[in-house]
Amino acid sequence: MSTFGTIFRVSTFGESHCKGVGAIVDGVPPGLELTEADIQPQLTRRRPGQSTLTTPRNEADKVTILSGTEFGRTLGTPIGLFVPNEDQRPGDYKEMSAVPRPGHADYTYQLKYGTRASSGGGRSSARETIGRVAAGAIAEKWLFQTYGTRIVTWVNSVGSVGIPEDVVAEHGCGWTREEVDRLGALVLLRDPARFPIDLAALTGADAAPKAAELQRKADAEQAFLAAAEEDATPAYRDASGAIYTRSGALIASPPANVAGWATDDLVSLRCPHPPTACRMATLIRHVKAAKDSIGGTLTTMCTGVPPALGEPVFDRLEAKLAHAMLSLPATKGFEIGTGFRGTHMRGSAHNDAFTANSTPGGGKLTTKTNNAGGTLGGISVGTPIQFSVALKAVSTIGQAQSTSTFDGVDTVLEAKGRHDPCVLPRAPPLLEGMTALVLADAAMMQRTRLGGSNTIADPSLIVDEANGHADKKARAQ
Repeated sequence: MSTFGTIFRVSTFGESHCKGVGAIVDGVPPGLELTEADIQPQLTRRRPGQSTLTTPRNEADKVTILSGTEFGRTLGTPIGLFVPNEDQRPGDYKEMSAVPRPGHADYTYQLKYGTRASSGGGRSSARETIGRVAAGAIAEKWLFQTYGTRIVTWVNSVGSVGIPEDVVAEHGCGWTREEVDRLGALVLLRDPARFPIDLAALTGADAAPKAAELQRKADAEQAFLAAAEEDATPAYRDASGAIYTRSGALIASPPANVAGWATDDLVSLRCPHPPTACRMATLIRHVKAAKDSIGGTLTTMCTGVPPALGEPVFDRLEAKLAHAMLSLPATKGFEIGTGFRGTHMRGSAHNDAFTANSTPGGGKLTTKTNNAGGTLGGISVGTPIQFSVALKAVSTIGQAQSTSTFDGVDTVLEAKGRHDPCVLPRAPPLLEGMTALVLADAAMMQRTRLGGSNTIADPSLIVDEANGHADKKARAQ
């Protein structure tokens, strides 16, 4: 099905190479200030073509609100959202019309429906997630205005390269979204004395100069890939101006002319630890050169989540989050709190001890630690909700792969088209959007119990009231 949610409901539509994609969002309360400007930033963060390490498909992903608002405020009626597909190249997929891609949903879609979109994966394409991200931006705005909830996702690992655990622990509630984007952005450096690149020629109309400069750029990249891991040549510059090697080592005394080494290649990794981001960038560059792909993990942190969200027993909050995350393309794993690592801990170490809570809007208690990841018994505690999601390597790669046609004839497929060697840097808005949809729906479910109030009932008052009723019943008898 293409609908998600109970009260805050979202239905997405569109395929990778149709005229456009979008969503219908139902259950948004009336009176919420909402324009395209509230939604566009998240779509821009997930759009293709953000750097040389993502697919070169050029889509602006500009959203239009078709219905459900007037004079910049929601009406309480369904909100229609639409994003056109502008850079379509269905011809790139003609080799795959009779051959299912290994690791892709081509074969299972054909089995299920007896037909499938002939290009780009159709509904199984990541372009379907545009509707989720747009709807999630609406949910996120309502959550922040109502409860002060903030949701941030960062790239925690790519392949075997990950942020050290002590660095993550040091940041407690994680990083802000602005920090994730800023700290995870790198400028690629290149010694102009060895590889002088004429940027004007690259953007010019004349074919010969452009071809020559493209070859220079390719030669420079090949030289970078051929260098040893311990090469101390400046390779990256972070947002603060710090210079790093290919392996993420800080260069305390870079060359005096290093400012002139900056290229036009800005790599957005969305890993908020620059040394790790450098190592990730180097790994992805090797993977891209090999016409291959690689996966990794993302971590999401939600702060300002009110307690008492979640529906026992089957609709536990973490179960809904797992459902949401594993419904995203390429996801293969979900863990909350300490996750699988927590199985190595004893109960005496893993149990989160309660203590008095001084945070406004929460319950009377909080916990000293957060090994459970923000839920107990499937219900939010009021502490930050933290979980991680594993994304596999992208299925469509440029390497020749042994496979079979739909008719069962062995063949070799060498896919063409424009694909990410690593989709992780574009994935944070997807997780943030789906998280917002889950939390908004859960909050609205809880509000129905409280007569529409935004205030979470105090557990001690509920107990007192229950005891009071019991005493009255006893006296009546």
